[in-house]
Amino acid sequence: MRVQQIAVFLENKSGRLAEITATLAANDINIRALSVADTADFGILRLIVNDVEKAKMVLKSNGFTVGITNVIAVEVDDRSGGLASVLKSIEKAHLNVEYMYAFVNKTGENAVLIFRFDEMDKAIAALLKDGFTLLSGEQVCAL
Repeated sequence: MRVQQIAVFLENKSGRLAEITATLAANDINIRALSVADTADFGILRLIVNDVEKAKMVLKSNGFTVGITNVIAVEVDDRSGGLASVLKSIEKAHLNVEYMYAFVNKTGENAVLIFRFDEMDKAIAALLKDGFTLLSGEQVCAL
């Protein structure tokens, strides 16, 4: 129930994000979700894409520093309190959220919450126990 995510470290300067997205587009790699976090000197671009290995290879060959991490994708109803219900489950299990981001799927009925937890296996067990739907990478890319 883990989803592979690409993390790209980039200098905090004009055009770098555009360069990454153009490189992926030129190689027919579709971005399904993304998050950008920055500091004064660098940023971290986190991406879920339709072809992780190809994206990693293409970005590395273009001089980017790339890593792959595992995250968890939780599907919830797109309504008030959807995120709160997931976080209540996580709090009950005494887990820490390292980071998260979200998107709404095409139908607009469900949202997908992408999480990185301090204890991934424990988080998976807690979420499944509480009846949440966890998506695979293939399922996320099919939305």
